[in-house]
Order: sequence, then structure tokens, then C-alpha cells
Amino acid sequence: MNIKNLVLKRLFPAGYALAMAALLPLSAAQAAEAKTEKPKPYPLKTCVVSGEKFGGDMGDPYVFTHQGREIKLCCKSCLKDFNKEPAKYIKKLEEAEKAAKDKKAGGSTSPGQSGHAGHDGHKH
Repeated sequence: MNIKNLVLKRLFPAGYALAMAALLPLSAAQAAEAKTEKPKPYPLKTCVVSGEKFGGDMGDPYVFTHQGREIKLCCKSCLKDFNKEPAKYIKKLEEAEKAAKDKKAGGSTSPGQSGHAGHDGHKH
């Protein structure tokens, strides 16, 4: 048996096993980290596909995660439609998030008032 065959048959498998064993804890750590990341919360009180309110006759919503985002549907049947055009429904969710953020940032200021309500005309 020549040296090349010896290396390939005996040493290579051992080296390969050691390399894989060294990488295994890293991938396990990455998997654990991915599990601890919370998905972006669902911003609506209705199904993004059908517009139906959650609860009632349909029962609890069907909840899943899509690309790091929590998705709630009124029923599992809506999943088929969601999967046909996920970008369409994600866009609806992003618009709802933006509207909620804009509403929250606007606070209770009435039209024609500057700053926050009741403080028009004086400085802080």
C-alpha cells in the first residue's frame, strides 16, 4: 500500500470527522439563536387575506411565521391564497404598520395645532 492510499483511506475520514465535530456546535448555537428571535408581531385584528375578524364562528386564528414575521389568518384555508401571493399580503401588513405608526406619532394633535394638543403658542 502506498502512502497516498494510506492517507486517503485512514487519515482523511478521521480528519473529516474532526472537522464536522468542530462545526456542529456552531450550527447548534446558530439554530438556538434563530429560535430565540421573536417574529415581527402581526399588526391587524383581522385576517390579511379575507378581512374577517378573528374569533367568532371561525375560532382562533391560524398563526405561523413567514420570513421572520408573524402571520395570522382567520382559518387554515386562507393559507392557500396567502402562499399564492405572499408579497401582496406582506405589503398590506407593512401599510397597516405604517398607518399605525403614523397615527401614534400624530398623537392627539388636532388639525391647525402645532406641537402637542393644548400647547399651541408657547415654548418648552
